[in-house]
Amino acid sequence: MMLEPQARYVYTFAYHEDEASLCALEQRVWFGVQDASPWIESELGLDPSRSPFMKQRLDVMFEGAEVEEVAERASGIDLNGDTFKVIYVPADEPAAYEERRALERQVGARLRGKAEMRTPKRTFGLAKLKHRWVFGELSENAAVWLRHKDRPRPYSTALSTRVARAIVNIAVPQPAGVRAVDPCCGIGTVLIEALSMGMDIEGFDVNPLAVRGARENLRHFGYPDVVKLRDMREVEGGYDTAILDLPYNLCSKLSEDEQLDLLRSARRMAQRVVVIAIDPIEPSIRLAGLTITDGCIVKKGSFARYVTVCER
Repeated sequence: MMLEPQARYVYTFAYHEDEASLCALEQRVWFGVQDASPWIESELGLDPSRSPFMKQRLDVMFEGAEVEEVAERASGIDLNGDTFKVIYVPADEPAAYEERRALERQVGARLRGKAEMRTPKRTFGLAKLKHRWVFGELSENAAVWLRHKDRPRPYSTALSTRVARAIVNIAVPQPAGVRAVDPCCGIGTVLIEALSMGMDIEGFDVNPLAVRGARENLRHFGYPDVVKLRDMREVEGGYDTAILDLPYNLCSKLSEDEQLDLLRSARRMAQRVVVIAIDPIEPSIRLAGLTITDGCIVKKGSFARYVTVCER
């Protein structure tokens, strides 16, 4: 019996140095790498639009030691008249503009189809990974989170849509069958990113104004009302994952006792908890009965958020 070849994908990433630790945490959850990498080859198939750091996904069709070998194999692809273009993907080895264009032409000239640079029906990628070349269909990130920045009810200290999206991926790397909750949802930034990725999530907040704002924001983007006016300390368990962005504002902070109370409630609610705080709170997390498995610091100027991944 002949086995089907295992699918392989090459992902490229872009991130600011302030986001490197968050990108690395997201990559660890999905791919098991330790440090943020500009490209990753994996058998795991992901929609590149899920991550705010992912630029492209190349679905590897074949590879070769030299570009000419790849071009020769590309000559066997019949596009049945479809338009196409070939893009050089700067993964492991960037190239100057003229060199990129030459490589694209070298391979594209062998495809049996009609080249179209503006609006092709199919897009292919060519990349050099260490000492080999790979070729395949290329998907671009649609940057969905950017559409969520302009919402009717913003809040100055809310998570950015970019950070929220990465945290949702860290909390729910594989959404199938996972029931998630944002128990202090505020204006719904996390909920919007999760719902845009098709996740099963609901939110609570004790502040009626926050709940009203979250509902308005959800409605604005066409997402269902998944928010309830409730105190998370009164909510029973039954969730797989909780994303706890500990409440704060510019004038006051939660006391240690209040923080501990919320952390214990989150532990009761879910097996896995991702905590976001504006100060290091590892002792409180451990005192709440949670085991820390990973984490990172997200900085924006002098302001920092501490993201901690925990298990019950």
